[in-house]
Amino acid sequence: MRRILQISASLLLLTGSSRAQTNLASLPAHDHHEGLLVAADPYTDAARAKERFGKANPLDAGVVAIEVFLRNETDDPMRIDLETVRLDIAAPGGDHQRLDWMDAEQVALLIAHPGGVAQPQAKRRLPMGIPLPGKDKKTSKLADILQPLTLDADVIGAHATVHGFLFFNLNHDYSLLEHATLYLPDVKRIRGNQSLMFFEVNLRAAVRP
Repeated sequence: MRRILQISASLLLLTGSSRAQTNLASLPAHDHHEGLLVAADPYTDAARAKERFGKANPLDAGVVAIEVFLRNETDDPMRIDLETVRLDIAAPGGDHQRLDWMDAEQVALLIAHPGGVAQPQAKRRLPMGIPLPGKDKKTSKLADILQPLTLDADVIGAHATVHGFLFFNLNHDYSLLEHATLYLPDVKRIRGNQSLMFFEVNLRAAVRP
């Protein structure tokens, strides 16, 4: 379970790309209530993903990278439980799927060894600091590229925006995103430990041409 201090959110805000300054409400996939705007931007175009991730391109391993933006419009800092964030998929005629996001090392392992390791998406993430089975130099280098891009700040300061990528293993079936919702069930205002209503970001509009 991550325990990131508020300074982590401030650092991410200061060092983040100009993407954090975009009009988030203009992104097709977003949810906005109680003073928090959550927006999502899936990277499904091969050229765009290659430009952003280089040789650590998650699409090569069947993994979609979703850039998630969290904008706090209130005077109070908020905390999100990143461990409970998931991708819900309800394709017509198919089973309802709930996917946990993958950490940088899991994605790197799939990129480095396509088809050569057990699919980590079916497992819960290992505690921080515990090495994954089969981790090697190539995997480590790829993880080093992905880790700084991953959403890892769980506190959003007052009138601040944080952003980063979450990774989900779709086994190359990116059409599933038309039936997918990014679900964030646990967001609280730190003052008073007040829970907000859950956030659901429908990704259909973001992936349709």
